[in-house]
Amino acid sequence: MDEKRYVNAVARKLKCGGKRKREIKRQLLADIQARENQGERLEEIFSRMGKAEEIADGFNENISAGEQRRYAKSKVLKIVIPIVLAVIFIGMAGFFMVPKTVDIEKSTVFDKEKVEAAMKETVELLDAEEYAALQENAISRMQPLLNAETRESMRRALSDDWGERRQFGAVYLVELIQGNSHFAVGEMTVTYENVSVTYRLTYDEDMRLAGIYVR
Repeated sequence: MDEKRYVNAVARKLKCGGKRKREIKRQLLADIQARENQGERLEEIFSRMGKAEEIADGFNENISAGEQRRYAKSKVLKIVIPIVLAVIFIGMAGFFMVPKTVDIEKSTVFDKEKVEAAMKETVELLDAEEYAALQENAISRMQPLLNAETRESMRRALSDDWGERRQFGAVYLVELIQGNSHFAVGEMTVTYENVSVTYRLTYDEDMRLAGIYVR
């Protein structure tokens, strides 16, 4: 385990808002790096600092009851957000109850290779936490949902620790047509160190991200 994963493990156990979590993460990283500069090995540093849960418990003791209540409310919102994302997709599915489904390779609107490349880019931007770029490439109703809270809620729904991304799997694509509207919908399984994640991503005719769901 490197220092970033160690600090993230601590942060996941903190009962406070995002701003304070970031401050604590910076504090911990600075402490670890200072010890490394003094010649200590990471294993020694982690051993002396203790388990992530123990460190988080120490910080949580100094977090006010009010802030912990606000954190509890935010956790509820984080659970709701993936549901909202799923509802967006389900809403689109309802819209496409009588769609025309076209093999992506026969599509006159979408290029299979470009859609696959867009899917991989979306996953890379999510993993890199490049939310501004994600929002720029998304439809307007998706933009407010593309943020750190949404990403964290999606990750926690599957595993507390995904680990580093290892490889992209096969991509399965279809084109959905309803009236004059065309959408490319694809599924792709991505392998991380500790979990395999299936992304379902939807793009409009301009290749803007229109839906995202993970399982």
